[in-house]
Amino acid sequence: MAKAARGEREARRIRPRGPLAGRVRVPGSRSIGNRALVCAALAPGASELRGMTENDDTAAMREGLRALGASIEVDGETWRVAGTGGRFPRSGASIDARASGTTARFLTAAATLAAGPTTIDGTARMRARPIDALADALRALGAPVEILGQGGCPPVRVAGGGLPGGTARIDARRSSQYVSGILLAAPCAARDVELEFEGGISVSRAFLDLTEHVMRAFGAQLTLLPGGARVHAKPYAPCDYAIEPDAQSAVYPLAAAAIAGGHVRVDGIPADSRQTDLRVLEVFEQMGCRVARTADGIELYAPFDGLRAIDVDMNDIPDATLALAVVCLFADGPSTIRNIAHLRIKESDRLAALETELRKLGARARAGDDVLRIEPGPLRGARIATYDDHRMAMSFALAGLRVPDVEIEDPACVAKTWPGYFEALDAL
Repeated sequence: MAKAARGEREARRIRPRGPLAGRVRVPGSRSIGNRALVCAALAPGASELRGMTENDDTAAMREGLRALGASIEVDGETWRVAGTGGRFPRSGASIDARASGTTARFLTAAATLAAGPTTIDGTARMRARPIDALADALRALGAPVEILGQGGCPPVRVAGGGLPGGTARIDARRSSQYVSGILLAAPCAARDVELEFEGGISVSRAFLDLTEHVMRAFGAQLTLLPGGARVHAKPYAPCDYAIEPDAQSAVYPLAAAAIAGGHVRVDGIPADSRQTDLRVLEVFEQMGCRVARTADGIELYAPFDGLRAIDVDMNDIPDATLALAVVCLFADGPSTIRNIAHLRIKESDRLAALETELRKLGARARAGDDVLRIEPGPLRGARIATYDDHRMAMSFALAGLRVPDVEIEDPACVAKTWPGYFEALDAL
């Protein structure tokens, strides 16, 4: 890895290759892991989480829960949690959520169960990601929350003392994490919690299904409704819980095979996995790939006659949009990715970033309010800006498997979810 010019960030050049014939095991799911950490921290007694992975997001959640008074012991991929029985004992905690949206949103809700005030803050980008809809719903449930930042964004101060519960409307059209945060705290409320979604809508609805699945493993009683949710004020129970390999991470090696040709197998993801990003497999099949799922893995085979263009709604799996957009560079015509307005409030404005960086590679790309259109063109190498966004780095590295002279700025940003990503890519 060569040093970039003075004043610029370090860059990593990607080596073209293909067709591929590889297999990989991706890190444990941070989506599942961070949900399980909150449940275990609120349960009474000891829980054991197996398959956890150390990355920036899980570390931010772990340290935030420790700041609230939960005890978490790390032994490799096994994390042992001594829960608090539904009431965090600390008062005056200051939590650094870093760039982790799940940490900021989930712990804003969980901090209502602390003994006293808690402040949640994060990176400069986190201070530009709205949290006002969550704060409004928590206030409606009786929990005092004060937004200290500009434009409805962190930092946030939560008074603590308990979550009274009751009924609230919540605007979940920008992020399902607002809803998941309240659901995770709700079993420890004083009375049942009922949420009504503004307009009957929650984006990324499949992530709410994942939240429900993890909560039920820890004994919670809840019901997801078409336009809302209901949670019984029934305490969690401790649980020994296995974390699956991360489907969001699996998208990248599978997309690598679609782009470079050949086939790649991702080990460890069970056939009955509920992880939402596995829905991208259907999109790859629409593009002509063949997908095989077994009891303990997924294999993708690239088409012999090239990738087909697509027109697809990615509202439920927005994080997979970035890798898919890069795959579309190699399709046989223009592709359209729809219903993705919420990409603008992720770790970067991902719609704008995709438009800019796809054009650098030679595509004609245009981002609208909630749509991205990609028309392949003669491709060329480029130095790709990553906007301190791990998914930009991981996704655009895939283009370098086919296109010479692709360089990825700030490759270390992948530590947010997969510190060993580039080594895994090189090994394919």
